[in-house]
Amino acid sequence: MKQNETTGSILVVEDDQALRELLVDELQDAGYIVHSVAEAEAAISHLKNQPTELVVSDLRLPGASGLDLLLALREHSPRPGFIMITAFGTVEQAVDALQKGADDFLTKPIKLDHLRISVERVLQRRHLQEEVSRYRKLFGDNGFHGMIGQSEAMRRLYDTIRMVARADGPVLITGESGTGKELVARAVHEESSRAEGPFVAVNCAGIPPELLESELFGHTANAFTGAQQARKGLFAEAHKGSLLLDEIGEMPMEMQAKLLRILQDGRIRPIGSNREEQLDVRIIAATNRDLEEEVRDKRFREDLYFRLETFTIAIPALRDRGEDVELLTIHLINEFNLKLQRDIQGISNDALELIRQHNFPGNVRELSSAIERAVTFSRDGEITVQDLPERMRNPDRQATEHRLSSELLNEALGGGRLPSLSELEKRYIDLVLEQHDGNKRKAADTLGIGRRTLYRRLDEPDQEAGTE
Repeated sequence: MKQNETTGSILVVEDDQALRELLVDELQDAGYIVHSVAEAEAAISHLKNQPTELVVSDLRLPGASGLDLLLALREHSPRPGFIMITAFGTVEQAVDALQKGADDFLTKPIKLDHLRISVERVLQRRHLQEEVSRYRKLFGDNGFHGMIGQSEAMRRLYDTIRMVARADGPVLITGESGTGKELVARAVHEESSRAEGPFVAVNCAGIPPELLESELFGHTANAFTGAQQARKGLFAEAHKGSLLLDEIGEMPMEMQAKLLRILQDGRIRPIGSNREEQLDVRIIAATNRDLEEEVRDKRFREDLYFRLETFTIAIPALRDRGEDVELLTIHLINEFNLKLQRDIQGISNDALELIRQHNFPGNVRELSSAIERAVTFSRDGEITVQDLPERMRNPDRQATEHRLSSELLNEALGGGRLPSLSELEKRYIDLVLEQHDGNKRKAADTLGIGRRTLYRRLDEPDQEAGTE
């Protein structure tokens, strides 16, 4: 959360007037609305009448202590964040305060930069928790059939799923890799009148073409070598329910023709059988390909495409979902805390900003992988920049590597001489320096080497290809 985005205010509770005024001035300079009192009783009275996001309180106060104030706030709704201030000799009491619900503690003498960082972190964490809480009120703990998001793009998606579920024709789900096409397919099934029937999913790209027909339609005993007994196909297993054909764009043309016939009359014939079976199956197809382009290039049947696209559901990419990225991040932290038995309490401002700025070509799957890694390796009880994957920490390096590889590929394809390894390294260093306007410190950071190593490599003479 940015400092000027707070919707409430901060209450400073400190009986030392000089320190109280210093804290108030520092937080006001940071852009917060700040009130202050000298006692816990006055703080409780203030909180009853003023919306407050965060309390910064000394542990030792005249009358009731800061810990008494913290315990009293358990009944306050909504409960504000709480940062405890303690002298060095009372760190054990501060730890006790954390166990009783405080979000952080600071020791005296207070370092003002630490104060700002702590306030930012606590407000940000509570903001994300409030977003999750509000979302759960709308959709429950697991979101909308497991999908987490409340952006306008996702709300439109939920509405589309509900409307498509009312019909019973085939469905085409489109979206980039990692957007959650199987979740959407399951949601269509569970929102439909077929919810009590089976939901069966198959990845068309994961089955060899010669086995796909048997997998889908089944076969009789001895229908082919190795078929020692009859086997029911996935269409028959999905009778009275829904069948997801994921990666439909990978289906061979011959199978596409058979699928079109099933869509038209609902009949299948297992391999080796002379009898057709009448089935009641709703087909849901999914792809990350542009099927219109596939049709133009003669890789997908036009008649099948028109039959499937009657009810099309387009899933938005994660980069088009606004603040859903934050919501998903905190949801995934909680999810992997349970799965990995960790107790990660939040994510730093800098780490969250890197996540916000990342393009996520792998969408939700990529974010999930990044958060699982971060929760696994975090040592501070909070996800920091260093816990994130390299591609998020150094996006400039990734862009430079892509640019360099593209240049070398164009050179090779154009008939040019392929560079030696030493030439390749030198050219890569030059590109990184160019990207950072000659700043060697930033270049070394991007390259992942020390500045001394960078200077040494820059001083090395150029070597011709083929020399030792």
